[in-house]
Amino acid sequence: MTQKFVNLVDLFEKSCKANADRELFGTKTDGVWTWITYGEFQKLVNDFRAGLASLGIGAGDKVGIVSDNRVEWAVACYATYGLRAHFVPMYEAQKSEEWAFILDDCGAKAVIGSKPDITDRLAKLKGQVASLEHVIGLELPESDARSYAQLLKVGAKQPVKAEHPAPEETAGFIYTSGTTGNPKGVILSHGNITSNINAVHDIFPFSTDDRSLSFLPWAHSFGQTCELHAMLSMGASLGINDDVANLVANLSEVKPTILFAVPRIFNRIYDGVNKQMADKPGFIQSLFRSGIKNATLKNAGKDLPLFGGLGLSLADKIIFGKVRDKFGGRLRFAISGSAALNKEVAEFIDALGIEVYEGYGLTETSPIATANYPGNRKIGSVGKPIPGVSITIDREVTADPKHGEILIKGPNIMQGYHNRPEENDAVLMKDRTFRSGDMGFIDEDGFLYITGRIKEQYKLENGKYVVPSPLEEELKLSPFIANVMIHGANKPYNVALVVPDQDALKKWAAETGKELGDIEKNDDVRHLIEKELKERAAEFKGFEKPQKILLAAEDFTTDNGMLTPTLKLKRRTVLAKYEAALDALYD
Repeated sequence: MTQKFVNLVDLFEKSCKANADRELFGTKTDGVWTWITYGEFQKLVNDFRAGLASLGIGAGDKVGIVSDNRVEWAVACYATYGLRAHFVPMYEAQKSEEWAFILDDCGAKAVIGSKPDITDRLAKLKGQVASLEHVIGLELPESDARSYAQLLKVGAKQPVKAEHPAPEETAGFIYTSGTTGNPKGVILSHGNITSNINAVHDIFPFSTDDRSLSFLPWAHSFGQTCELHAMLSMGASLGINDDVANLVANLSEVKPTILFAVPRIFNRIYDGVNKQMADKPGFIQSLFRSGIKNATLKNAGKDLPLFGGLGLSLADKIIFGKVRDKFGGRLRFAISGSAALNKEVAEFIDALGIEVYEGYGLTETSPIATANYPGNRKIGSVGKPIPGVSITIDREVTADPKHGEILIKGPNIMQGYHNRPEENDAVLMKDRTFRSGDMGFIDEDGFLYITGRIKEQYKLENGKYVVPSPLEEELKLSPFIANVMIHGANKPYNVALVVPDQDALKKWAAETGKELGDIEKNDDVRHLIEKELKERAAEFKGFEKPQKILLAAEDFTTDNGMLTPTLKLKRRTVLAKYEAALDALYD
């Protein structure tokens, strides 16, 4: 009988009791990893819960936090739940105005800041946010009454027993990234989130020996539910990545068994391995290509050609094993979510000997709605509905015989958007079925396939509909393309804004004797990218293929606001900068 949890306090207490002496969180300081146990973590949560209670935090109060992943984030999270208060995470990369909007919108009574400068910026918001009474600093000295350390000290002297919220009570608000207008507060109950965790226990063979390297933000539902809550519920352990630039090095040190990531990370792995192979001798390149091909056939249950098994074994020993060693040598599962993963990339990762399991969901679905899992897996799909959830396709919205809007029903559906009654009415049907806004279809075996966002879909002048995101993901598989956005709404044809891969360009220039200079105006670079686009778009429909390109030297990043914290493209922000230049391509 699998474990069942009724709320997140129940999850926390049961797991800490069962795994008290096991390692939970690892952090890296001055190049050295140190780990705390479940028992040590429980003591921190108990003390901080009492510390928050000393400030008057109780049932129904909102506690915000602005912090990247760290042990104290998880401490604050579970401490807040134990007071039947609501946890409201935000991102360090957000602007102060966004923090102010979120804190005011949810009516936060307290907010926690990570670094001292963030704590200072939050303190300046007290006058703007009427409900805000307390600003707590994780890195302030213990002598400061506003410090995390001081609240731990106070709480240790004045214990407060944890309360257990009813399943329908709110656990927290997760604010959407705000790709269109102000962010919306998605209200998730304890029952919403634990229904996801209980379903994961039913379908995935995780164990206490599993470990992840956590770099997806816990402020987002994917990282929070699928990694933080799920891994803790399993008695597993999480190393907390200190910087994305150190990800590969940290993987080799933490030696995770499970990698939770978004497609952009898997695309980088695909690109990086292929670039490394391009520098190897011809024999190794040939062995690599045939190994990938044979592994893909084997994983699909198909027969291998003569000597294919021998070649695959050799490729695994000489090449694939070394690639896996770079990721710590113990990876058995790669879990992808947040956006559709390109099938070619998924098959590639799988061929390296790391099983890929792609799922689908939204913040509004806590987030998991469907998943591939052992015994039920089709690469290219996002799996079947998880236990308790049902999926239907509304084809009236798209007037398409196969593709329609994905409708989701189950215990994972949000309570609603905070203070957004009209938007709730737009997405929540009378029986609380959720309109996802995503397009897709279900195959004859019950597997769901995502084909784009309805809001992203646009019509060309000729009346043809274009869904850009799957096309963009395909184009980004070129080693010379770091990022791309397809544009063409109400235009005669598609054009593409392309950010070339700087490292690949430099290598190409050195090999060909070309001068790069200003890449945005370099005809040689333009011709190279046009050639790459033509090759990668070979399978596109004629009207989907970009006819002209605009080169951009600046990549899309979270720092410049062109990517969300979960690395999705913010089209509105990109268009604000480049729309005039893109439109000029039609002149």
